[in-house]
Amino acid sequence: MAGAAQTTAFGQAVIGPPGSGKTTYCLGMSEFLRALGRRVAVVNLDPANEGLPYECAVDVGELVGLADVMDALRLGPNGGLLYCMEYLEANLDWLRAKLDPLRGHYFLFDCPGQVELCTHHGALRSIFSQMAQWDLRVRLVSGRPIVQMEELRFREESRCHVPMSHSELTAVHLVDSHYCTDPAKFISVLCTSLATMLHVELPHVNLLSKMDLIEHYGKLAFNLDYYTEVLDLSYLLDHLASDPFFCHFRQLNEKLVQLIEDYSLVSFIPLNIQDKESIQRVLKAVDKANGYCFGVQEQRSLEAMMSAAMGADFHFSSTLGIQEKYLEPSDQSVEQETMQL
Repeated sequence: MAGAAQTTAFGQAVIGPPGSGKTTYCLGMSEFLRALGRRVAVVNLDPANEGLPYECAVDVGELVGLADVMDALRLGPNGGLLYCMEYLEANLDWLRAKLDPLRGHYFLFDCPGQVELCTHHGALRSIFSQMAQWDLRVRLVSGRPIVQMEELRFREESRCHVPMSHSELTAVHLVDSHYCTDPAKFISVLCTSLATMLHVELPHVNLLSKMDLIEHYGKLAFNLDYYTEVLDLSYLLDHLASDPFFCHFRQLNEKLVQLIEDYSLVSFIPLNIQDKESIQRVLKAVDKANGYCFGVQEQRSLEAMMSAAMGADFHFSSTLGIQEKYLEPSDQSVEQETMQL
């Protein structure tokens, strides 16, 4: 066993508000990963998710169901979902027993769409934190996987000190891209994304989903890179100042924008789950965030590893191509647009 090597278990925790496309993302990403040769296990952590379109390796509905909780405890859908996550947190040994036979797989966790779970409720964050301590690795000896069994029992003392992480998760946060067409909604999305990044405490990738529908509810006021890179938000304040309702809350909006810019953490990657180039762009960012691109799962040259570690990513050309693909060109001249601003 002296020449044994270990591979870390990698995965994505797919989060976002209801209807943002999390389940569709898990379906499209799992198919894309399998086409690349990765062994994928999709785990449904949403007890309200019925009629799953993908092959589900583990379904939390086997442990607790939202409809049963609502009937038994007389809770609404929001309170029932929070209770389900707290129940899963208290019975994580069930989830660990389900995941243990899937050692060596790349995990996709389809999470509930309850916004509170990702902004201030502690159950989902605790679940992710404890999963990161589980040993879901596979020991490779002479090219053959041998399942490790020495750490099957969860040790209670691990709550007191955090050991070296064995499972690398990346939070993939999806929001509808059409929110960019409304300045007020976009600022709300930025606040929600920032709160989620600070609360979940995982490597984070924000996505603007459903790029093919981005102008379904209106035109963008600026180029797409303004929204993906979250550039000078003072221009959005000028747009809100012209609104008869939001003009009364200019100071509040200024403080929210200042908070977002002070942290300077939020940016977005455009995603159309039906476009392979778009999925590949997202996967590259996720692999870089959780360190998969530095692992032994896929052969990497030293030059490619150093490029991923130190190279600057310039998304302007790719964002420009996406804008030309999904956004209709403006019929107005630059002078006319300037006069409107």
